[in-house]
This record gives sequence, C-alpha cells and structure tokens, in this order.
Amino acid sequence: MSKTLFGLTAKCRRPWIVLAMGAMLSACATAPTPPPSTVAASPPPVLPFDEAVLKAANDLLSKAQAASPASTTKHTLVIDPLVDGMTGYQSTATLSMQARIEELARAKYPQFNVQPFSAAAVEQAPIVLVGTFTTVNQDGKTEGSREAWRICLALADLQSGKIVAKGVARAQLAGVDATPIRHFRDSPAWMRDPAIEGYIKTCQGTKAGDPINPVYASRIKTAAVISEAITDYDAGRYQQALDRYTAALSMPGGEQLRTYNGLYLANWQLGRRNAAEQSFGQLVDYGLANKSLGMKFLFKPGSTAFLPSPQVTRAYPLWLRQIASRAVQSNTCLEIVGHSSPSGPEPVNERLSLRRAESIQQRLTAQSPALGKRTVAAGKGSREALVGTGADDLSDALDRRVSFDVMDCPATGS
Repeated sequence: MSKTLFGLTAKCRRPWIVLAMGAMLSACATAPTPPPSTVAASPPPVLPFDEAVLKAANDLLSKAQAASPASTTKHTLVIDPLVDGMTGYQSTATLSMQARIEELARAKYPQFNVQPFSAAAVEQAPIVLVGTFTTVNQDGKTEGSREAWRICLALADLQSGKIVAKGVARAQLAGVDATPIRHFRDSPAWMRDPAIEGYIKTCQGTKAGDPINPVYASRIKTAAVISEAITDYDAGRYQQALDRYTAALSMPGGEQLRTYNGLYLANWQLGRRNAAEQSFGQLVDYGLANKSLGMKFLFKPGSTAFLPSPQVTRAYPLWLRQIASRAVQSNTCLEIVGHSSPSGPEPVNERLSLRRAESIQQRLTAQSPALGKRTVAAGKGSREALVGTGADDLSDALDRRVSFDVMDCPATGS
C-alpha cells in the first residue's frame, strides 16, 4: 500500500473521512445554527522581517509535522527559490528567507532531509517548498500604496501531486533589501511568463489538499536546471550557465523568459556579440508571441535621455534594432507604453511616462520607418506598478519599464 507525507493514500483514508463527516452532520442536526458573525476579520499583524519569516515557516512546517506525528520516515525537502509574487524575481530578501527556512528545518523539523534544488533531487519526487514575497496595501491587495510584505509559503508533495501545508505572514517594509539577484537585475526583459505564473499560483492560489498547479508541476525538472543556470551566472561561471540555459531550452517547457534572458546574458558576458544578438531576437519573438514585452530602459531622472553610463546603455542599440526588426518581420503593430514608479505626483508621472514612450517610438521608427504607422505611444504613470514601493532604485526598476504590447493593426483605406 503506497504512502505519502501524510500517511495513507486518499483512498485508504476515505472511510475515516466519511465517519468524521457523518458525526459532524449528526451534531449539526441537533445544535442550533449560530447567527452569522458581524465582526470583520482583523488583518494579520505586520511583523519585523525576521520574525515574519519564522512565523510563516514554523506555521508551514509544524502543520506538516502534525499531519504525520508517528512517522519515522525522513522526507527529502527541496526549496524551489522563493520569488517576488508580482515580478517573479529572486532578491537578496528571498535568498535570506530561504536560508532562514533551511536552517529552521534542519534545527527543529528532523523529519525533513533538506537538499539543494536540482534536477537529480526532483527525480526523487521530493517535497518542494515554494514561496512568494509580495508588497501589498493595507487591504492585502497589490495596488495603491504598499504597506507591508506578504509572505506565502507552501509545501507541494510531488509524489501525491497535492499541496500539503501552507504558511503565511506579513512583514514590515522597513529594513528589507529587495534588490534582485544578478540574473534578474541584469535581465533586459520582463513579461508575465506562464512558467513563473504557475509557480506563483502554486503558492498563492491554493489551499492544503489542492492539486499542484499543472503548469508548474509539468515544468519543475526544467525549473531545476534553470535554477542551477542562474546560480552559475550569478557566480560568474558564464560558460556553465550558457550550457545549462541551452539544455533547459531543449527540455519540456524550457521556452520561458528566464531561459531566453539567460541565453542573452551569458552570451553577452562571454563576449559573443553575434550570439547575444541572436538570443535577444529569440527573446523578442517570445515576448511578441505572448503579446507583451517589457524592457528595462534606464533613463535619467525626469528625462527622456538614457543614463549617461556606457556600461548600462551600450546594449540598447542592439535591443532597439532587434525589437524593430522582429516587429517588422512579424508584421506586428505595437502600443509602446511608458511606466513610472509611484514616488512623485501622478500627473507628472503620467506625462513623463508618455514622453519616454514617445522617445522609444521615435528611436524604433528611426531603425525601421515602416513602424511609424504601426506603433502608438501611451503613458500609464504608476497605475501598473509591479513593486510599488517608490524606492526608485534597482529594487523597483521594473516599475519604470517601457512595454511593447501587441495590438490590432489599424485598418488601411482602400
């Protein structure tokens, strides 16, 4: 008879569940129905960062421990690196969270054998911990003025295909270093990628007992290879990173944003400019096929001019050349949308974001005049901020992106 982290399989547990439900129904039949509560639920407390991480992790791991108190089997536990719940980025903060969780699991929860997240480990169908770290307002929504970080942790049992425990907490904004790690900091492009969305939904869109998000489950082996490639890139092992990004691209579900960004970055760092440009073209094609691609063009504050830093901007001509070329080749029409962080008055943000979109439109048209009639510019200010902290540094660079959104081409007169 097969077993899972929580003991017997669902089929073996069903008689117990039926009995429990029967007893519950009998009790309800004789007890009066209480009036509905009129007291609104209090929001969870906002704790210092370290305290919030430990609260969520203890909540998660203790639920798993309570579910199988008599088990003497050690279960392999791997952590698929935690991400920002809006951007999908790993950061200094998420790495710190992972280190704290691993240390806690080893010290207090001996039923778990913590192992690195790797393709070899995934082959053993371990328990996988996923987690998101997201800025939210006082109502817990990812919009408006952000008041706290929301921590979401989940344990996914690859053997049963189920979510087996959840842990949540909220952390104070102050003192948190949300600077992206190097792969994500260097990545030129961003979009809502199905692979990352599947990871986020596995944590945020589930409760204990729910199935693992199928997109995430089907791509987890590929995710492990990409994670190893990101580790190589961050450590400066560019050839090893390139080999792993290349391997990931050929795997099921390997066509994803992290792979294409990684191929471009590794080739660029290796000085392979032609290969880098080809990789960037593939990245643009992937974004256009998914109807949107955000680019991290960095501008001088309050200006439409790029930062006066050759190290930052020297790849921009390549980016613009490939975006223009691929849009023309695919006969695509684009809305070029400027965005801003919420650190200034919104009317100013909207004007500046529009001016920056218009400047990019002009640069594209200079590359390919045919795009003059197939592009429009728009500015959205900070209405679609992803991070929303208003830090105006590397931690919220995506809030100042320029997006290329595929739109219907205008009808031409006969």
